[in-house]
Amino acid sequence: MTRNELLDLYFMDARAKLIDIAAFLDRLDRGTGDADFRLPAFLKAMEELAGNEPERARNVLLSLSDPTTEPIAKAPGKGAVGAWMNDEARLSTLS
Repeated sequence: MTRNELLDLYFMDARAKLIDIAAFLDRLDRGTGDADFRLPAFLKAMEELAGNEPERARNVLLSLSDPTTEPIAKAPGKGAVGAWMNDEARLSTLS
């Protein structure tokens, strides 16, 4: 497909998602208290969009994913949270 064909098909959907992300960040700015590990993980993932590197979707997904290969003994919670709490973030929640 040509770039114009792709724009015709997907631009409005991508535009809406971009506005949703901007609104989410605006709400976070107006919120009170400290954010947990998910906010820096989200912002780091957004940096993958700013570059002109190929495979941006893959890079965003990997930046939010747990890179470890060894299984853990016990899950830290009941469900997924959408971002990996790396060792640095884990230590900051304990202090």
